[in-house]
Amino acid sequence: MANTNNSVLNWNKKNVTKQQAEFLCNNYINNKAKSLFGTNLSDKEITIYSQILSSILIRRNITEGNDILYYLEDDLRFQHSPFCFNSMEDAVERILQAQEDGEKVLIFGDKDVDGITSTAILYSYLHQMNIDVQWRLPVADDSYGLSMQAIDDFAAEEGTLIITVDCGISNFEEIKHANELGIDVIITDHHNPPENLPEAILIIDPKTEDSGYPFKEISGAAVAYKLVSALRFAQTDFYNAEICLMEVAFNPELKQYEIDCLKIRNLTKVKHLHEVIIPGKTSIYNLKLPYFLQGQLIYVWDSNEVRKILNDIFGSSVEFNLNDLRSEIGKVFPQLKNKASFELKDLSQIGKYIENEKSIINSLFNLYVTYCKRIIATKYPEQITDEKKDLQLVALAAIADIMPLQNENRIFVRNGILSMKKDKLRPGLSELFSRLKINIEAITAKDLSWTVTPALNAAGRLGQANISLELLLSENPKEREQLSTKIFELNEQRKDLTMQASYRIHDAAKESVKRHHDKLCVVVDEEINKGLTGNFAGRLMQDFSVPSIALTFCNDICVGSMRSCRGFIATTFLDDFGDFFINHGGHNYAAGFSFTKDKLNEFLEKAESMSKNITLEEENSDMKIDAEIPTEFLSPVTFKLLDILEPYGCMNDEIIIKLSHVKIAEGTIVGKKEPYTLKLLLDCGQYKFPAIFWNQGERLKKDIFVGNNYDILVSMSKNYFNGNITLQFEIIDIKQA
Repeated sequence: MANTNNSVLNWNKKNVTKQQAEFLCNNYINNKAKSLFGTNLSDKEITIYSQILSSILIRRNITEGNDILYYLEDDLRFQHSPFCFNSMEDAVERILQAQEDGEKVLIFGDKDVDGITSTAILYSYLHQMNIDVQWRLPVADDSYGLSMQAIDDFAAEEGTLIITVDCGISNFEEIKHANELGIDVIITDHHNPPENLPEAILIIDPKTEDSGYPFKEISGAAVAYKLVSALRFAQTDFYNAEICLMEVAFNPELKQYEIDCLKIRNLTKVKHLHEVIIPGKTSIYNLKLPYFLQGQLIYVWDSNEVRKILNDIFGSSVEFNLNDLRSEIGKVFPQLKNKASFELKDLSQIGKYIENEKSIINSLFNLYVTYCKRIIATKYPEQITDEKKDLQLVALAAIADIMPLQNENRIFVRNGILSMKKDKLRPGLSELFSRLKINIEAITAKDLSWTVTPALNAAGRLGQANISLELLLSENPKEREQLSTKIFELNEQRKDLTMQASYRIHDAAKESVKRHHDKLCVVVDEEINKGLTGNFAGRLMQDFSVPSIALTFCNDICVGSMRSCRGFIATTFLDDFGDFFINHGGHNYAAGFSFTKDKLNEFLEKAESMSKNITLEEENSDMKIDAEIPTEFLSPVTFKLLDILEPYGCMNDEIIIKLSHVKIAEGTIVGKKEPYTLKLLLDCGQYKFPAIFWNQGERLKKDIFVGNNYDILVSMSKNYFNGNITLQFEIIDIKQA
């Protein structure tokens, strides 16, 4: 860590103008400020904290309404509809057919946390539907993805439908084999697709070109959750219901009528029509409107008013069969019974963030969806309970698979963690949390990434992924206790194996980086456990800050993992090997592959040759400061910023604040063994806050002195102890003021 006079960090604070901050506040933050920061604050205090929040968002380039939405809102209403996937309705129909015909169904997942949670989510619901369903994961020396053996075994049982979760998008030959055996395959995955897709009957992967899904970076568990959400929706009266919303208005400036029509199916926009009608000049026979509305169930906000306008436009001879939406919605939301359609724009919550959602027709759509969801929640309360249980697993998958904590991933993780705290923990998680001695009240995304997800992953890493899945599916409390203990033991074993191998391969890794022009690290060690290659590749990447590959052997097969950084795409690098691999695939920054052992030298030579042309983004030693807060504005309310921007992780680092000219009121050294930690008390004027400087105890009375003033970079945290919560800072760097 830096010393006082010669910091290794460059403190960088991007300038934000008052005008920028005010624009963001006025457009997005002010309407939420009271609920964000508390109703007991003065208008002046609200303004100050709102502008601090807006400056943080601006420095993080979060300036568009459809991005800001996911930082200020966490209602599940703002997640994307599962029917945005173009293949979703067909997938639901195929599964409902399997239910009706009594078919055997196999769910095939992956062995990591994402694959295990994906399998648990889908299996639990299909089992609840009384489908004859079974699951299978890669275990022992099984390779990644759907296997020929799994297909043959399932065919021998006269199975007819396989659904892959968190895998399948690269299993071209395996799915061809399933087709030959008369087995249908539905792929649900989230990995980068190859150039040619497998010939599955349906593919649900947000990264495929024609997926239709608006956000690409969701986990495999989130894709499985979307499928289950669609299946739940299929149990309601709204499934496959088609309606057309219509709004008619007169534009006095242009002296013309404007008609907007929006077709909706499964609460998803299907098609939009906008027509302009000039009185006395436009004939209905020249419009697309009659064809668009043919056979449609038409809803308008105020049927009497719209019918009158349509009569004025087209005359009484043209009839429109209109249904009154206001009367229906008014039964659920009485406050809207007397509202005019133009007033709905100001009531639309999503319209406050996204400009094109402010139109009357889109406001009608969003209100209709909210109305339907309220009806569903009232009529099918068990769906809400089950959804919360699923979100606990979706949250873990997003964290474990290092999904960017942006867009709806934020809603998944926030709601999943909230459910862990407020609702009953999902069976299996309850026993594992207890075995790991996790304080549920204090849990954050960061905590989960250090505790629960590595433990669940450990079983799969060591070839026993079925243990983690059985933990999540078992209905026997005693069995779950035993399984959680086994997972704990496997995680301890994983830690020991990782530490032993890390020492052994460090020198070879250091030499490899030089040999690969300081752009790549490749390590081969047959003693690395096959399931831990990803762990080692990740550790090497962190140690040397270059894309890294860890390789080991499994009989006559080389198995490897790649972890990348600095803008270099792992899957593109592997794709350049052509048909070299038995299989390969993954994400932009995490990928896996295998090839026959006799090709090892060829692989190493080609990787070294290719490393010359690798282009990496420059390393940045700047410590990016989110805000510089004067001490007079530091109060317990400041820590509300911590909560607003949770969860932290990929693409959403913890808030870093600069405190200037802060006096150290007290200083003590804590800890039972070296390196000791330094605990300080910062005098911030009206308030004093404890601050922890991890592993820097020896600096007290050397370059950090009680009574002196310092400029300090800090993050914020909450310390939970014996039921008490202490707000504290964690020091990142310190300089003499």
